[in-house]
Amino acid sequence: MSNETQVRARWNPLRNLYAWVMRHAEGPHAWAILALLSFAESSFFPMPPDIMLIPMVLRNRHRAFILAGWCALWSVIGGVLGYEIGALLYNSVGHWLIQAYGMGGDIAAFRVAYHKYGYWIVLQGMTPIPYKIVAIASGFAGLGLPLFIGLSAITRTIRFTLVSALLYWFGEPMRILIEKYLEIVVVGFLVVVVFGYLLARHLFH
Repeated sequence: MSNETQVRARWNPLRNLYAWVMRHAEGPHAWAILALLSFAESSFFPMPPDIMLIPMVLRNRHRAFILAGWCALWSVIGGVLGYEIGALLYNSVGHWLIQAYGMGGDIAAFRVAYHKYGYWIVLQGMTPIPYKIVAIASGFAGLGLPLFIGLSAITRTIRFTLVSALLYWFGEPMRILIEKYLEIVVVGFLVVVVFGYLLARHLFH
């Protein structure tokens, strides 16, 4: 982290958090934390694992694509949990999770959307649409589990590989850009997350 960022971090809580994440990106538990975030985001946690993937790649650019694969692996495993929640526990846990994310009764229309758009809905794993919504709804709609896993493996691998590839090729300029405009970057990141939920509400209504 640059000296300018270190000075600004003294009074800026957001930059303190950034500094903390960057320090722990090389810590002994970094890979476990990334796996946990990837798994949780695919089934119930609201924030994407990029908050840990990006600093880890910036710290270890030579491992960018290994980290992308690791992230995708645990994301798919978490997606299976989300799928099982939709298939077996929708009336309890699944419905509660959907309501907690503001989808309400929209998920009931997902079966209609599935019949209309087919398996292409799973390809939303590459878009800002929350993957957990797709996973839970796929189980609820009765998509075959092997097909769900296969499509998810493709989309999540592409999703995280693109992020890691950009950081691999443009890591240092992007690190400088992130540190210089951290507040704007975080706001933009949150806008993308919120947009994903709004897009899901629109598509699955």
